[in-house]
Amino acid sequence: MKTTSFPKGQSGDFAFTEENLQRAQTLTARYPEGRQSSAMIALLDLAQRQNGGWLSVPAIEYVANYLDVAPIRAHEVASFYSMFNTKPVGKYFIQVCRTTPCWLRGSDGITEACKKKLGVGLREVSDDGLFSVIEVECLGACANAPMVQINDDYYEDLTPERIAEMIDELRAGAEVPVGSQTGRLSSAPEGGPQTLLNVTDAGGAGAAPGEGD
Repeated sequence: MKTTSFPKGQSGDFAFTEENLQRAQTLTARYPEGRQSSAMIALLDLAQRQNGGWLSVPAIEYVANYLDVAPIRAHEVASFYSMFNTKPVGKYFIQVCRTTPCWLRGSDGITEACKKKLGVGLREVSDDGLFSVIEVECLGACANAPMVQINDDYYEDLTPERIAEMIDELRAGAEVPVGSQTGRLSSAPEGGPQTLLNVTDAGGAGAAPGEGD
């Protein structure tokens, strides 16, 4: 279950940028008149992205006011869903999947490697403001376990050594390839395809070695 705590002493205003205001108008227009509050999750996500990856109290209550609902309604949604962060996160927000397939393939080691490399605990922000780490439930890439999500991208087939290297690369501003970190194609077996090895064209399979001699 998600636990929610808001940083103390929050102040300041929040308002959508002109671009995001137009986006908010598009999102709310998808719903019938009087049902605009159905866009709550989408608008909170929009506010979170604008606000550096987390939802401040002013941001939550701005969304509530925009949708003309009581502030508590927006707080209920923001505090219920784990996709929303109610305190600051790093520029690179690392979510380590810990559900059974990833756990069996070593997700505990991935979490520990992140914490050791960054010198932080879960939900803490590194001293340089670049990283924070949490553990989450299934992200749906079980075939390529263990994996993490960093911001909007998936990184799969990880080892503790590789995640530590990735942190160094991100810190240096390098581009880290998304997807499998071992070169696996999509969710194909390790070592490459194991079936249809003799397909010669889209119309059918060629003869297996030795056939037709």
